[in-house]
Amino acid sequence: MMSTPSGPRAGYSPFAHLTVPNAVLYRRVMGAFLAAKERFAIHLRPEDVSAALTPEHRPAELETVVKALDSLVEWGNLRADPDTSRVTAVEDFYRKRFIYQLTRAGEAAEQALATYDEALGRRGALQAVALHDIVTQLRALLVIAVEMEEGEPDAARAHLALTALTSRFEALAENARAFMGSLQRTIDLHDVEVEVFLAYKDRLIQYLERFIQDLITLGGRIALLIGELEDQGRVEGLLRLAATRESADAAPEEAQGAETLAYERWGAKWSGLAAWFVSADGRESQARLLRGRALGAIPQLLAVVRQLNERRAGRSDRSADFRTLARWFAEAPDDQARHRLWRAAFGLYPARHLTVDADTLDRRAAHPVTASTSWAEAEPLRISPQLRRTGSYERRGRTRRVQDRSAQRRRLSEIAARQTQEITAARARLATDGTTRLSALGGLDPLAFGLFLHLLGDALATWRPGMTATVATSNDGTMEIRLTALADGTRAEIRTPGGIFSGPDHLVEITDLTRTGLVRADDTDPGGQR
Repeated sequence: MMSTPSGPRAGYSPFAHLTVPNAVLYRRVMGAFLAAKERFAIHLRPEDVSAALTPEHRPAELETVVKALDSLVEWGNLRADPDTSRVTAVEDFYRKRFIYQLTRAGEAAEQALATYDEALGRRGALQAVALHDIVTQLRALLVIAVEMEEGEPDAARAHLALTALTSRFEALAENARAFMGSLQRTIDLHDVEVEVFLAYKDRLIQYLERFIQDLITLGGRIALLIGELEDQGRVEGLLRLAATRESADAAPEEAQGAETLAYERWGAKWSGLAAWFVSADGRESQARLLRGRALGAIPQLLAVVRQLNERRAGRSDRSADFRTLARWFAEAPDDQARHRLWRAAFGLYPARHLTVDADTLDRRAAHPVTASTSWAEAEPLRISPQLRRTGSYERRGRTRRVQDRSAQRRRLSEIAARQTQEITAARARLATDGTTRLSALGGLDPLAFGLFLHLLGDALATWRPGMTATVATSNDGTMEIRLTALADGTRAEIRTPGGIFSGPDHLVEITDLTRTGLVRADDTDPGGQR
């Protein structure tokens, strides 16, 4: 029996066919209308719908399809019009014959369901190619910005380049979010088969390492290009060109203010791109967060593999321990025994909520008590009489005056300024005039040595077997290092106040990109333009 809808039609009634009996038939009927629309067929008769269904899913009687169509009409998915094209006699005119077509609400509901199915099945990807495309588009925008400053604005090129850039970036960000979500479900072993996981975990780890390498290499370069475009307001001019060109196609009733709205949309897109690759105001960029999450996922995957191997080997794990403990609770003779088992297993005892004041802390600092001291032998805690009497330690009375922390803020500003100067000096100390040997760097102070280790780590993270040279950019886009292996077997030593850092000697070139303010020559396109 087919179910017929009843009750008033709600605002979301086109979705009602999903939660009623025979929902599968309703979905197939709507699929037949969508397929017909792809062939530019607007109206379908009941026999056309029945013929469009696959033989194994086609109802035996046409009346079943007719009832399904009528139900979809009542829900608002379809519209029924009298079928007068086949009327040849008066009795045919009075006979109930209809042709059906999709309504706007029904089509919108099917599009929403298609989007839902697509999102549900999407696993996402870490698109390293998209990073290269973003670099290419940013270079193109930089060339257009330079031409615009010379008095040759090209709105079409600027619009197309910005469109391609934002489209590639949005795909990168969306796929990265989807991939990391599916990766976390894999780590948690949700919706994944253990055998499948063990079979592809090596490829997954290699995939993560390859993307991390590209993100390290290109992330800093993208951040530097974004900084160049934002320098001297270049990007505002490009966004204004794109907004002007886009507003030219606005409808007459939307022409007023169309350029302003278009500029605001482009500004929001650019802000999202910059925030994704550039850290600012104490906020880490999304690229840096993604790199950290991806790096953290590798040991998590290895831990899952180790846990699965331990289970296969029959070793005890936490879940087996809890099952054994549950059996002990079930076999306990009475509640008193269960309470003793609870205390022995978890050590959860009633707690006394005490307040440690400044006097207590001073006494502990003057006479420290080791962690191995028994509580019975240690000095007892002094409990406030007010806490003992009222159960609350809160003091009543006037609110304390707000403290003036301007001195502390000034001190923090001085510390931040000094740290900036020290980092600038460390970058200047590490910068080499051309290529030199590691052994020629000489002694380094702790700050310069720490910065050097970060750069060296970024370079070695991109190193793969068989490579003899590599180049990497720091996360903030301020430093670039080029490392080339030597075959002479010499070793380098770098002296620091904390000791001697030694290892195989290499040719190294370290560039302070903040001093040059330009993209390096190897970052140009084949035509020689930036």
